[in-house]
Amino acid sequence: MARWALIATLFTIVVVMLGAWTRLVDAGLGCPDWPGCYGFLTVPQSESSIAVANARFPESPVDVSKGWPEMIHRYAAGTLGLIVFGIAAFAVRHRREGVPVKLPLFIAGFIVLQALFGMWTVTLQLWPKVVALHLLGGFTTLSLLTLLTLRLRGRRKSLPADRASVVARLRPLIYGGLALVILQIALGAWTAANYAAVACTDLPTCQGQWWPENMDFRHGFDLLQTIGPNYLGGQLTADGRIAIHVTHRLGAVIVLAYFVLLLLALWRHTRNTPAQSMVLLTAGALVMQIGLGIANVVFHIPLSVAVAHNAMGAGLLLTVIHMLWQVHGYARQPVAEPVQTTTNREVPA
Repeated sequence: MARWALIATLFTIVVVMLGAWTRLVDAGLGCPDWPGCYGFLTVPQSESSIAVANARFPESPVDVSKGWPEMIHRYAAGTLGLIVFGIAAFAVRHRREGVPVKLPLFIAGFIVLQALFGMWTVTLQLWPKVVALHLLGGFTTLSLLTLLTLRLRGRRKSLPADRASVVARLRPLIYGGLALVILQIALGAWTAANYAAVACTDLPTCQGQWWPENMDFRHGFDLLQTIGPNYLGGQLTADGRIAIHVTHRLGAVIVLAYFVLLLLALWRHTRNTPAQSMVLLTAGALVMQIGLGIANVVFHIPLSVAVAHNAMGAGLLLTVIHMLWQVHGYARQPVAEPVQTTTNREVPA
């Protein structure tokens, strides 16, 4: 079960990257129906199949180059669902042997919800709120599977009892960092759902201004927008997209500043111990994520960099979850009691 939990975790990263790839090549509506593609199990390619597909969906002519990214993502997501259901079935079958059951069953239920959001992404024509929630659902699935993997096979890095107690007291700050990372991922999802990544093409300014005067936050973060008819390419004004993009940049600065201070505090108490690896891992993921975000702007959203930026966002989230899992273990670690000694005069003859 531990082995399959790890496989599912790694495969979820692949599914998240495929989802980013599908979105970035504008293939979110490569198949206008769900779960098939124009009523077929695969993308129609023969002349007869394409003719039938075009007759079924005259408003969405077949584009094979857009259909395959969408279907590959669906095949991968379906495979992941089967793996998760298998893990849940194994957990139920062996529940009397100490195998965790509640978490695998919860993940299986969440996979069903995630599949529904995948369906609504297509049927509601890439409605930004649904797209953003679908993206967040992918990160949530990855986080839950990571927790299951850590529970089944994780090994905590050793730390002396006196240092462990100090590090354990930093848990609230680490939870604060986790909340900031989740909010930043949500901002990234909203940026992607509204095609706002290209709203600012210079750095560190946006359109030559440190604080663009034409930003429209009310329009950019309008959560009451109506459905449809089609959000492919986005429907927001340029001013609304600039507001979203600048907010995402500010979020990145806040996350960077917060984690610099947090990681320095953790490094002080974990340096020269096996536990220092969790600090270095998080710091490395943070630096790479910031670098990829900068590269996205400088090189105008190249596909490989944009997909890597999504994947490293997941990587940063997982390093923080791993750090919290480690620190929770330190909180339960007993503090060594001082050894009581006696003098010679207290020892009876």
